[in-house]
Amino acid sequence: MCALSYYLEAAGILTTGISLVRENAESMQPPRSLWVPFALGRPLGKPNDTAFQHRVIDAALSLLAAPAGPVLEDFAEEAPSTPFEDAPACPVSFAEPNSNAQTWTARLNAEHIQLQPWYELGKRRRKGRSLVGASSSTLTEIMDRLGGLLDRDTLPTDDLKGFKLAIEDAKTFYLEALTAQPGDYSAQKIEQILWQQTQLGAGLKRFYDRFSAIPKLAIMARLIASRQAIGGATGDEIEIKSLPSKED
Repeated sequence: MCALSYYLEAAGILTTGISLVRENAESMQPPRSLWVPFALGRPLGKPNDTAFQHRVIDAALSLLAAPAGPVLEDFAEEAPSTPFEDAPACPVSFAEPNSNAQTWTARLNAEHIQLQPWYELGKRRRKGRSLVGASSSTLTEIMDRLGGLLDRDTLPTDDLKGFKLAIEDAKTFYLEALTAQPGDYSAQKIEQILWQQTQLGAGLKRFYDRFSAIPKLAIMARLIASRQAIGGATGDEIEIKSLPSKED
């Protein structure tokens, strides 16, 4: 985008943009950039908050009045969120696996079924938009594939690209479903729920550990998740708890 900005500026077209990583903006020096202190993937801050998003856009557009750059300004507001202790309990309770769901395949499919209504609700709110679809597989096929690999304790070395796209779809499905639930949780809290309270998070840590142990495939571990994100999921038969209610 930086190169494109300078190309457009050379043609007399003013440009502005939003940066989530200040260091990148400082290094690349686009003509005009607004740094925002939001989670990666959320350049406008809070989903479904039109007023707040408009303030972010207005701040970025206001840079067009600045003289020739590079101009880098900071957005002064944090993304609004409800304090965790004030939010209602998460409607989906990720129960501890029972005797009828001892395989990874069964547990992942059960979790998928739990979250499907929330995913559909979020999709309707976004007028049919969803970022799920990077792979050519359905979520049921993805859960079956991931569960099968985990049950056999094997790695998909014959199709690493397809595996990467599949787990991206799975993570996106979970994040979109969790975001649709009441509670108005921050992006960080949603990520924490994914990695620390779901079977998918635990399963991805298994893959992360296996790939990390093979030097030639270690890069795949970093593509699955950052070390910080993966740290909370144990990959063992963990007790999956629901979020605390206001009475707890």
